[in-house]
Amino acid sequence: MKRVLLLITLAFFFLNHSAFSQTFDLIFDPSLPQSTYAAERLKNSLLHHGYALQKEQAEYQISLDTSDHQLGTEAFSIQLEGKKIIIHGGDARGLIYGALSLAEDINNGIRLQQIKPKSERPNLMFRGIKFDLPWDTYRHSYALDLHQETCKDLNYWKEFLDMMVENRFNALTLWNLHPYTYLIRPKNFPEASPFHEKEMKEWQHLFRSIFQMARERGIDTYLVPFNIFVSPEFSKAYHVAMDNLQHDYFVKGDTSEIIKRYTRECVAQVLQEYPDLTGFGLTLGEGMGGMTPQQREDWMEETIIEGMRMAKRKSKLIHRIPFSSTSGSLGPTSIETEKLTRKRIEEQGALDFIEGPVWADLKYNWSHAHSTPKLVKVHGGKLYDTYFTPEPKEYKIIWTARNEDFFCLRWSVPDFIRKHIATNNQSYVGGYLIGSETYIPAKDYFTRINTGVDWKYAFQRQWLFYKLWGRLLYNPSTPDEVFSAEFIKRYGKQAASLLEANALAGTTPLRLASSFDFTWDFTLYSEGFMALDNTTRRAEYISIDRLINQPPTDPDFISIKDYVAIITTGGTFDSNKITPLILASMLEKDCHKALELVKKINTSRNASLMYEVADVKAWSNLGLHFAEKLRGGVALQIYRVKGGEENKNNAVKHLKNALSFWDKVIDITRPLYNDMPLVHFSESDNKNWKENDHLRFHWEKLRPDVARDIETARNTKEYVAK
Repeated sequence: MKRVLLLITLAFFFLNHSAFSQTFDLIFDPSLPQSTYAAERLKNSLLHHGYALQKEQAEYQISLDTSDHQLGTEAFSIQLEGKKIIIHGGDARGLIYGALSLAEDINNGIRLQQIKPKSERPNLMFRGIKFDLPWDTYRHSYALDLHQETCKDLNYWKEFLDMMVENRFNALTLWNLHPYTYLIRPKNFPEASPFHEKEMKEWQHLFRSIFQMARERGIDTYLVPFNIFVSPEFSKAYHVAMDNLQHDYFVKGDTSEIIKRYTRECVAQVLQEYPDLTGFGLTLGEGMGGMTPQQREDWMEETIIEGMRMAKRKSKLIHRIPFSSTSGSLGPTSIETEKLTRKRIEEQGALDFIEGPVWADLKYNWSHAHSTPKLVKVHGGKLYDTYFTPEPKEYKIIWTARNEDFFCLRWSVPDFIRKHIATNNQSYVGGYLIGSETYIPAKDYFTRINTGVDWKYAFQRQWLFYKLWGRLLYNPSTPDEVFSAEFIKRYGKQAASLLEANALAGTTPLRLASSFDFTWDFTLYSEGFMALDNTTRRAEYISIDRLINQPPTDPDFISIKDYVAIITTGGTFDSNKITPLILASMLEKDCHKALELVKKINTSRNASLMYEVADVKAWSNLGLHFAEKLRGGVALQIYRVKGGEENKNNAVKHLKNALSFWDKVIDITRPLYNDMPLVHFSESDNKNWKENDHLRFHWEKLRPDVARDIETARNTKEYVAK
């Protein structure tokens, strides 16, 4: 009897499910790879949410169409005609975005009958990711090498490219010192290849698949080799560049004719053998020591640009603006170099084999774009207006927004990104390039408790970082509700406050980097509260003395040293300036609010949510640590300048509080995160990289340095009037 009742119940369920299940038909052009991809993604979302695919007499007919060219490049619209839903794309890429937009609504629980018309168009045309490949890396480090197997896995690239197109990124740039021999066996220089036939076929299958998958998703691909480098096998075969078999990056440039010929033939052969590869990038500086800016540009013209011409097909070009105006690898910027570079880029943009515009790339605020949205500097120093005045016709500026500041903790401040884009959205700007040089978002080597988490790869942990940058570069008006909906979809309604909490806590690294001047990669690591020590040339915890004396990046901020000098001499400062004590109050307000927002979130049943909440708590306590340290620094500097035992006691008190917040960071992160290999440990060149390759980062390891601040304050000598 029980079995009969069970069968009746199941039959009733399936009959009702069938009765209420809505059917759909998808109409698309299967001859267009992007249309096929778009249809597949949309179909999977509909099937996952209970819809049934039915070719005849379906309730809903969904059409994917690219005939409306008036929409414009990469734009889309979703129109309704009764139960017909028409997704129009201004081109194939726009069609994908339209299909993904509808799929996003479906995934967020919106039924087909609730879909509303919408349209979007891109704000910036270049929205790229900078991806340093883990073989033949710019810097040598275990922290980069450990990603090699992950990056040889096509499943990884499928997931990464899916993430890119979902977030409206349209360009993937792949960087390493000498990429050619991983893609080709040079026809006239077979000795240059280090691989036997089977290995070569495996590499070629990997890259052909990456480029093909990218094209299907409407993503452009660029190879960006550093220059001048050749394979060690080539060096030994032709007795050139023998002083750089280990591929150190700041070395004298070898401009032998045989290297020039080899390079341009490699470029041409790669473009010919990989038709899905969009183009090349060129970067001037590494491996070009001893060469003037003119010589560097000439070398590029005779090699990469000439190789692109020899390929006899159109391709695109990224021309990275040089950062040295001297023959050294790290010279300052100059107007003369800007004029030379602009002239050369304009000439390249006019070439018939280069599909314009040329993307002229500049590093925004050197290696630390996650600081202030104001342009303070580029790599090398000051940026003049040569590239913008008069407005260029053959090229567009793209800003490289480097992240060398947080790799472990999740970060997401949507209004910072919106302000960044709004501040740098001039008509001569073409877009942004997001990425790092000392971190590869592939293997997850951070997570200590990985049972039950919903990610496999490192970039999936930072899902909101990519979603914010990509979606806001495409449309800065994208509301916060879009990002909050993703939290709710993943973790339920109790996670609705997580976007706001992240945005508040995530101001911590931005404020540190705005108040603490930096230059290249290792000069600041905000997540670890570390900076390059100018004496030891190692990245170390930012001591109280260093914090007091370091000038700010953002001119609206005032350093502790300058602030104390003003207030102890009766001077005045602009009321709009952010003093150390105002900054401390800002940090306290936002971090306390972030902690309050996540206080009641129950993470006991969801490991992924546990990490999300823990990172908000970690950033918040780092911010509170920073606030107390600022107050302690002001009190200590006043004592040093003016005396007063009360000032010294206040300094000790605030620095003790700073240590207590650091201990909370340790308590939060120690159970969750491994000791992490990072490239940031030392400035030592590539030849000596193994000296520091055993070192690991964790906040716990820095506790003795944090505690030392208290002793610094206690041991400061009593003020003596002069």
